[in-house]
Amino acid sequence: MQANKNRWLIAVSAIAIHLSIGSVYAYSVYQNPLNESLGWDIGAVTFAFTTAIFFLGMSAAFLGKFVERNGPSKSAMISAVLFGTGTLGAGFGIQMESLPLFILFYGVIGGVGLGIGYISPVSTLVKWFPDRRGLATGMAVLGFGAGSLITSPVAESLMGMISIPATFYTLGVAYLILMFAGASYIAPPPEGWEPASMKKQEQKKKEKKKDTQGDLAQLNARQSLKTFRFYLLWGMMFINISAGIMLLAVASNMTQAITGTSSAAAATIVGIMGFFNGFGRIGWASASDYIGRTNTYMIFFALQLGAFILLPFTTNEIFFAILLFIIMTCYGGGFACLPAYIGDLFGTKQLGAIHGYTLTAWAMAGVFGPMAVSTIVGATADYTDAFVLFIFLLAIALVMAILMHFNIKRIRNQQQVTSG
Repeated sequence: MQANKNRWLIAVSAIAIHLSIGSVYAYSVYQNPLNESLGWDIGAVTFAFTTAIFFLGMSAAFLGKFVERNGPSKSAMISAVLFGTGTLGAGFGIQMESLPLFILFYGVIGGVGLGIGYISPVSTLVKWFPDRRGLATGMAVLGFGAGSLITSPVAESLMGMISIPATFYTLGVAYLILMFAGASYIAPPPEGWEPASMKKQEQKKKEKKKDTQGDLAQLNARQSLKTFRFYLLWGMMFINISAGIMLLAVASNMTQAITGTSSAAAATIVGIMGFFNGFGRIGWASASDYIGRTNTYMIFFALQLGAFILLPFTTNEIFFAILLFIIMTCYGGGFACLPAYIGDLFGTKQLGAIHGYTLTAWAMAGVFGPMAVSTIVGATADYTDAFVLFIFLLAIALVMAILMHFNIKRIRNQQQVTSG
């Protein structure tokens, strides 16, 4: 643990790692080329993406304690090896025209690398930025959201210039270099470290005799699982992710079906959605430092509830796109606010492990969201019933956020009574 490291360079290192693994959101650029060149069914190709997201969430859950024990640098290096190998191996699977090999490397091996890489820098950043938790985690997962913005055009160009396998080989090497560079610098601060600005603020608060509200508790991962608020948080994340990933799975076709716009215009809207996904991560995470994490999630669900109610009746493509963009900011913001929220609720003792447990919601939602919308649309040839389902779920999530508010308030009151 080194005090002489620059915390902003730590943030840059985290972004380098997340930019690489965030390329998973650019996966759709491979679907048609793989279908056209190898004859692989779109559903089968999509299964590799679903597998990667599932293993992301599950590996984050079960390897969270591993990350805590071994530290962010070693964990991020392991992530680099797994994700880089997964990408390179996926290229080999394509070259061998083997779909099972492609799914094994991209979905399973790459997916485990995704999970370790996603949680490795986050708890470290929270410790380096105790004064701006939301901003810190927002910067990290901004990289994950923005990864597709960089990878999509690069992969598209490479596939046009060289072969599809060579594209995966090139990207795999690039990910290895970028992730190893980030992993080599990232490290936790010394125990009890605080930035100078925070020490000044604390001194001023003491002088003014103001009461401060710190973390709700300092719990380890096992203790957190025994609290009601953990399951409220898990449910909120599951619904927020399900709603966003459902739209990501069908955004282009849905936009064309409801608004009647062209496929080119729909593709442009889908591309811009990636920007708002990334923008929501840094914007909402920064705002949550001022308005509070619980209030932020209540806003998420209120905004999405309104947007999902309006979407099936919106035939104007511009207004339809605006609604999609709003939902995407909430989708990205939910991920960005999560690590800071975990710190608020459970402390930073085992934040990485608790974060991993919570990300099982991502694994489940990554399967549930796309499957729910595809099943409903397949049976009804219409998106209306899918919107009804998610309106119901978002209403439940809003109730959960309100319950979280009162749960936190009750615990704070009990703490005041005990200390008083």
